[in-house]
Amino acid sequence: MDLSKKRVLVTGGAGFLGKYVVEALQNRGCSEVFVPEHRLYDLTKSETIKEVFTVSKPDVVIHMAAVLGGIGAHVNTQGQFLYGNLIMGLEMMEQSRDRVEKYVSIGTACSYPEFAPVPLRSEYLWEGFPNEVTAPYGIAKRVMLLQGQYYREQYGFNAVSVIPTSVYGPRDATSIEKSHIIPAQIRNCMEAKKTGKPLVVWGTGKATRDFIYADDCAEAIVRVVESYDKPEPLNLGSGVETPIREIIDMIVEGVGFKGKIIWDASKPEGNRTRSFDVSKAWDEVGFKVTTPLSEGIKRTIDWYCKEQNNG
Repeated sequence: MDLSKKRVLVTGGAGFLGKYVVEALQNRGCSEVFVPEHRLYDLTKSETIKEVFTVSKPDVVIHMAAVLGGIGAHVNTQGQFLYGNLIMGLEMMEQSRDRVEKYVSIGTACSYPEFAPVPLRSEYLWEGFPNEVTAPYGIAKRVMLLQGQYYREQYGFNAVSVIPTSVYGPRDATSIEKSHIIPAQIRNCMEAKKTGKPLVVWGTGKATRDFIYADDCAEAIVRVVESYDKPEPLNLGSGVETPIREIIDMIVEGVGFKGKIIWDASKPEGNRTRSFDVSKAWDEVGFKVTTPLSEGIKRTIDWYCKEQNNG
């Protein structure tokens, strides 16, 4: 697909990863990218979605809008996570199926069963229940994957799905409610360094994650838009399993924090282990992560420091 000749609707395009995807589309020569502003368009309402389509007239939809947050938000707003993500996904795809050439849905690693074998493969998605803390979000995204596959069978709708692992990088949310592990711990570490207090980290540090730099993830998503047209979801990640304790060590070193670190094992840390089998992404769209984790964390710390100095 030649994106320079297409109109693309990117829901959530003003969000963290969404901004990188919009930039990647523009770098491909795509000049007609429409991003519905959250304050103007409530994508849980079918009438609002119809209005978005009337305004944007897209050839392609990349559905990225989501109710998101860190572990704390997952614990405290599970109903909101389930309803918001589910209703947006269902309505967006239903309104898209007879209007657009292609629909790309952005899934989540939270959809995978808590005790699925590692590295995670897409065929493991239905072999158990997700971790209970993040299950509402994960189940909502599973339903979107199924919806796309059923719509492909019934309507011939070209719906595809990608499942990014933990995305990080500059411009990520740093608020207590919405931040993920890397930006949250950069913020916490900077504050601990400033105040002289210990750095408190939820969990034991033994849990592992697979991280993908936002620029790399956006490149993968655009490649999927251009050339992937199959019903099976594609994992997007590095394929490397990294313990949270190592992430904290990188952040502590990058920030220059010399104080005490306290691991609070009474707090949840999500899945015990997570890394992706990413061979299908390479086979189908020629994608591999190019940004080493240490370099990506350094860039994110540098960005955070600049934001603090400019604030």
